[in-house]
Amino acid sequence: MVGLFKHPKRKIKKLIKDGEYGDAIKLGKSLESQYSDDHDFMFIMGSVYFLVDDAKNALPYFEKAFELDETDVETLKLKTNVHLALEQKDKAIECCKQVLKIDSKNSEAQNLLEKLEN
Repeated sequence: MVGLFKHPKRKIKKLIKDGEYGDAIKLGKSLESQYSDDHDFMFIMGSVYFLVDDAKNALPYFEKAFELDETDVETLKLKTNVHLALEQKDKAIECCKQVLKIDSKNSEAQNLLEKLEN
């Protein structure tokens, strides 16, 4: 158990795994200033907000995570879903195109892009 307190990202992941999303968000918010330049932390926080259907709060975390690692396709995919949840079709299209720049054979992004452009 000591390891969870030495590794707060693990603690947040455990809370999420256990379905304790509110506690995960509360812990994450308390640690945010320490981990503001940590891609994984930003991804985790964006994910937990997305899990509780709070796309508006998820978006800044995914944007920051992408800023910290512009090759992370998973971040871009979730960012695309957030834009779709916020009814921001143009931004979702932009994310799909970014995914395809990184991984030109990504069928998920190709299919979604075709749907969004038609």
